[in-house]
Amino acid sequence: MSISELKNQTSVELLEKAKEIIPGGVNSPVRAFKAVGGSPPFIKRAKGSKLWDEDNNEYIDYIGSWGPMILGHSNPIILDAIRKQLDIGTSFGAPTRLEVEMAELITSSMPSIEMVRMVNSGTEATMSAIRLARGYTGKNKIIKFNGCYHGHGDMLLVHAGSGVATLGLPDSPGVTKSVAQDTLTVDYNNIKELEQVFETYPYDIACVIIEPVTGNMGVVMPLEGYLQQVRDLCTKYDSLLIFDEVMTGFRVAYGGVQEVYNIKPDLTCLGKIIGGGLPVGAYGGKKEIMKHIAPAGNVYQAGTLSGNPLAMAAGIATLKELQKKEVYQGLDYRAKRIGKGFEEASDKYNIPLCLTGLGSMMCVFFTDQPVLNYEMAKNSNLKMFNQYFWAMHNQGIYLPPSQFEAIFISLAHSEEDLDKTILAIELSFKQISESM
Repeated sequence: MSISELKNQTSVELLEKAKEIIPGGVNSPVRAFKAVGGSPPFIKRAKGSKLWDEDNNEYIDYIGSWGPMILGHSNPIILDAIRKQLDIGTSFGAPTRLEVEMAELITSSMPSIEMVRMVNSGTEATMSAIRLARGYTGKNKIIKFNGCYHGHGDMLLVHAGSGVATLGLPDSPGVTKSVAQDTLTVDYNNIKELEQVFETYPYDIACVIIEPVTGNMGVVMPLEGYLQQVRDLCTKYDSLLIFDEVMTGFRVAYGGVQEVYNIKPDLTCLGKIIGGGLPVGAYGGKKEIMKHIAPAGNVYQAGTLSGNPLAMAAGIATLKELQKKEVYQGLDYRAKRIGKGFEEASDKYNIPLCLTGLGSMMCVFFTDQPVLNYEMAKNSNLKMFNQYFWAMHNQGIYLPPSQFEAIFISLAHSEEDLDKTILAIELSFKQISESM
């Protein structure tokens, strides 16, 4: 598909209309395409691996609603589960059998989670987990990593990545100094820096929260032994280790990053996939810690729509599908095919490339250096990324509109989709090469 075949008049008109009644015309900043320029398509419908926008352009989707669509869009098994629940009720504000079944699925999949509390978003999960860590330990300070984004809670919008990085805002107005001063930040993959912070505040740190494989500065992998070193420091200083697996949970493996690296965090935050495409979040961990949450304990957290039956039904259906052995083999196969396509195009056109990822979650940095932290991610060639993004977009490949986001692959991506994607990669790299 050439650029002349992509029409976007309807989407442009909708964006202008939206800007009059929605801040920036979007309900989440990265959707605005500020990082890459241009105007975002307004999506009308989706099926399997495909999206169609309001101008009837067709795209092969590698965002997957930012991760949860691991089985593809409008999967019939998920839709059937939602329809059955629709017939008997959409929200009760009361306990349901579905919540118990979801809790059993989660606790059986991740040994570090002995109890779990459902919430409505990843942001709510991380905020609640940190409050619990503070309540449990009696300490105030937290440590996060530069470029890691854990939602828009005040104490977490300090040196955040993702949408904040995309907009070039290291912090957000409205976050007070008194809140920010209890958030300590260090570079990802720098264990010495983390050690120094612990040595400076040996009795004050309630928790360390980390994306064990990052997805909000692009996909950045932990150095060998790094996660275990983080685990050991938390144990040494009686601080809780919180894994933010909102993106990676059930994505990189059924048991998440903690299964791949055999690390047990004290608390884990989940989201995305466990709602099957509906709004959801969860946090869980050791019973001795989770029993401090109200009404069992005195750390308060509540939510009218927490454990919503529609989200639980969709999530349960998704997790049961993911239990099938061939699922992750199929995802890995697709990721390797696409990865090989990137590497071959890089070699053919002499384009510097750092390809990162785990399982069906990957990222492309245009640099000949390894990317180990946020600074290295920012120092990759962002101009070249924008060229690549639009060259792919104009061939009908729907990618995250930011260097600091991840590509997500689904089981719905067919051999034909992969072939088209690999051809689009080659043509995009050829176009970049010709402009150099």
